[in-house]
Amino acid sequence: MNRRNAINLLGTTGALSLVNPKPILDSFSESQSALAQFSKFDPEDNSEDFWHQVRQSYSVSANIINLNNGGVAPAPKIVQDAVDHYNKLNNEAPSYYMWRILDQGREPLREKMADLAGCSAEELAFNRNSSEGLETIIFGLRLKAGDEVVLTKQDYPNMINAWKQREKRDGIKLVWLNFELPIENKEEITTKFTSAFTSKTKIVHITHMVNWVGQLFPATEIAEEAHKLGIEVIVDAAHSFAHVPYKIPDLQCDYFATSLHKWLSAPIGSGLLYVKKDKIKNLYPHFAAADPESDDIRKFENLGTRSFAIEQAIGHAIDFYHSIGPKRKFERLCMLKETWVNEVRDHPKVKIISPQNRNYGGAIGNIHIKDKKPEELDTFLFNQYKIHTVGINWENIQGVRITPNVYTSLYDIQKLIKGLKQFLTLK
Repeated sequence: MNRRNAINLLGTTGALSLVNPKPILDSFSESQSALAQFSKFDPEDNSEDFWHQVRQSYSVSANIINLNNGGVAPAPKIVQDAVDHYNKLNNEAPSYYMWRILDQGREPLREKMADLAGCSAEELAFNRNSSEGLETIIFGLRLKAGDEVVLTKQDYPNMINAWKQREKRDGIKLVWLNFELPIENKEEITTKFTSAFTSKTKIVHITHMVNWVGQLFPATEIAEEAHKLGIEVIVDAAHSFAHVPYKIPDLQCDYFATSLHKWLSAPIGSGLLYVKKDKIKNLYPHFAAADPESDDIRKFENLGTRSFAIEQAIGHAIDFYHSIGPKRKFERLCMLKETWVNEVRDHPKVKIISPQNRNYGGAIGNIHIKDKKPEELDTFLFNQYKIHTVGINWENIQGVRITPNVYTSLYDIQKLIKGLKQFLTLK
């Protein structure tokens, strides 16, 4: 591999042109070789040989089967190496490399992310996670006493608590929806949302993919109805971005946030905020900015000192994501879930509380075992098979969430199936 191809493979940003590339190439040599193997496969190849190569691009444990990727996903080695390199560079002369070198890489990264997200770079800001992005929106909206916000009891707790704080602080009214999931009917879900809209409704908060069970809500359809009434739309996309193939404008939302360390496999502690261009001016930033009413998306990036290593390594995660491809990734994730679900769903003690239709879900599955607590199955799988999952006890949801990722092998899934079937024989 010549030096030019190696740098292209790494997806280097403008910052890298300002430093000697040789140490970068040296530090990334192992992960370069693994990622370069992808080029040997046809873009449509979905064989186990291809996915074995993907697995080799990660440094995941060979002794613990991690099926809780719905929490935080590991980064591939090339992303880890990028973080290590930029971090070492920072520590050579922090203020110089941070502010004069790596800081210049943010704009090329913004353009690169805009291409992936399908929107203008002037609508995207980088932060640390979806909670931070969504709280920027929730606390920055100009709401007053009596204004109504429609949301659900199945939303993420951080967002629920943020809205409750605004309710207590500003006197807004929260209109709660409560769902019995899964639901595989777009009209039923949309109607439940729209039936809660009134002349006082100012905001509808939509969790695009419910983290507890993987239920995909029809954000586009809900947004279309909301906009007819002048209602603004927030989308929590923590679990759908880089998981389900779509572009942000497809959702027709006004505000959007996601955690890049989930399905994009970017470094832990990286997130993305989207604000539609004409909404930026009236949204106050969460952290103080020189001009809080500016229409510049960068006003949301006043986080103070933060990890430039993490931020710049996002570009390498984007390259890795493209090397797999959105369609191929989604199909693989769905297949892994369907493989274990199909083996146990007909058992009389089993209730799958996740959608099984790909139009309503993806990799995230949740299983409820009659007369058993979620923590019993969670503990059993880890103690007996070293399979890491998570028990869920939340509004109308009691089960174990099982979430594979692109590095998960069919062997891992077969071991899971064996463990589930053994648990079902226990008294």
